[in-house]
Amino acid sequence: MSKRDYYETLGISKGATAEEIKKAYRGKAKELHPDRNADNPASEGLFKEANEAYEVLKDSNKKAAYDRYGHAAFEGGMGGGGGGRPGGQGDFSSAFSDVFDDLFGDFMGGRGGGGRQRAARGADLRYNMRVTLEEAFHGLQKTINVPTAVSCANCSGTGAASGSEPATCGTCSGMGKVRAQQGFFTVERTCPSCSGAGQVIKNPCSSCHGAGRVEKDRALSVNIPAGVETGTRIRLSGEGEAGARGGPQGDLYIFTEVADHQIFEREGNNLFCNVPMSMTSAALGGDIEVPNIDGGRSRVKIPSGSQSGRQMRLRSKGMPSVRGGGVGDMFIELQVETPVNLTTRQKEILKEFEALSSENSPESQGFFKKVKRFWDGVKGQE
Repeated sequence: MSKRDYYETLGISKGATAEEIKKAYRGKAKELHPDRNADNPASEGLFKEANEAYEVLKDSNKKAAYDRYGHAAFEGGMGGGGGGRPGGQGDFSSAFSDVFDDLFGDFMGGRGGGGRQRAARGADLRYNMRVTLEEAFHGLQKTINVPTAVSCANCSGTGAASGSEPATCGTCSGMGKVRAQQGFFTVERTCPSCSGAGQVIKNPCSSCHGAGRVEKDRALSVNIPAGVETGTRIRLSGEGEAGARGGPQGDLYIFTEVADHQIFEREGNNLFCNVPMSMTSAALGGDIEVPNIDGGRSRVKIPSGSQSGRQMRLRSKGMPSVRGGGVGDMFIELQVETPVNLTTRQKEILKEFEALSSENSPESQGFFKKVKRFWDGVKGQE
């Protein structure tokens, strides 16, 4: 059976340019690739036919021979200037490599636009910042010193000495990667000569020794918003480590740690404060003053007969939300103190009070009634 015309196979005219031929072939290769046409057994033959057509038409010498003699240019040993019969194993592998680049090149970091590889981005940095609870309440502006790699001022980050420039890597031709053909497959790896940069430094900068960056402490002004908690992460874009040889900077992440407070304990946006009270103050009740995290005071009325552990809530006296969700509350918890180091007279007064207070301790009376019933039950089972 006679072969189809190569131009017809690719769907182009005889006067098509090299770019048009390449574009038409890639479209056909994507359309006819066997992996995309598993349910069409004819696709493999059509795919090979497109490969064969492209192998001839992409080569100017083979194309000229084909335009003059047609398929006969490659039959019966007739020379076509290109050498060899199209459609063989080597030709198929070469064409397949082209379509492999087009289908998977971007994913694998392949040819892309054909230029040098984009310079690697610098590493992200982490800075741990410890703040007080008061600072977390108000927020603060703070200057920090961050040791990091910065772009070399002497060579403007290129890594090359003054008056010279990086040269295109001869091993990978500036691609940053090298390929090895293995049958129908192309194996790609980072270029060993330039480590993926696509360029080599023949005359390195004396300051950075070709790295394009140097170690330096940087002073940064950081805005810590009100309401931060332990573990809050603040991102400073572009304030991380400089990329090698002019690459973009990474980011700086600030992790906050809020120090323990001598008076308040924090749970989310709420604050808790234990307030000790004398036994007589708890019994008689009255007003007390408690501190607020903003430095102010709040007056709280204590009901008479308050017990240890009683909580009272002061609304909107807690911590602000770092996300702007309002202000938390403050809870005060009473801790009734038992008097110590009593004088003889104080002991006498307390004994007199105890003798007169048989009805003033309902909790104790209720507890001992329960104990008595428990013991009576145990005896009844004996």
